[in-house]
Amino acid sequence: MGKIVVSENVSLDGVVQDPTGEEGFERGGWFLRISDRDRAGWAGAGLEEALRSEAMLLGRRTEEWLAARWPSRTGEWADKLNGMPKYVVSATLGEPAWTNSTVLAGDPVAEASKLKQELAGEIVVAGSIQLVHALLAHDLVDELRLMVFPVVVGAGRRMFGETPGTMLMRLVSVRAIGDSLAQLTYQRTTGA
Repeated sequence: MGKIVVSENVSLDGVVQDPTGEEGFERGGWFLRISDRDRAGWAGAGLEEALRSEAMLLGRRTEEWLAARWPSRTGEWADKLNGMPKYVVSATLGEPAWTNSTVLAGDPVAEASKLKQELAGEIVVAGSIQLVHALLAHDLVDELRLMVFPVVVGAGRRMFGETPGTMLMRLVSVRAIGDSLAQLTYQRTTGA
């Protein structure tokens, strides 16, 4: 059975919107305000995560954004991402641009549940905040990996929207990355 891992870049106040500033959000671009050492640490953590992943589960916009960047890159991280299976939840995407991508046009919750049953290992969800909210609301997320950036954005789309109830999480790892990033890893729990 697979394990759905949500991996997000997030500001101190929980904002996930437009980290690179390319979406036109007036407070976007907060990802770019980190040091070279932070950026190198972030990349190292991303490579580690990719190497232990079985597949990626993405929303359409995130798949399109990543597909515009990764196929032309080289190196171990690019080889892993370009070669691994990718599943894109979308009712509108015809043919995905990224290699080894499959469109899942059905109900996102049902498709994610099916993937968990069919795959072994980590199924990483990056970006794709609308999909993340649906997965969280239906208790399909097994683990959260939050790369926390040292900035308070003050407005914007947040990691957590409203949920149907309280969700209990257990902290399993805290890791300093570079000079000022923190990677927090939580697993879903049902008790105290």
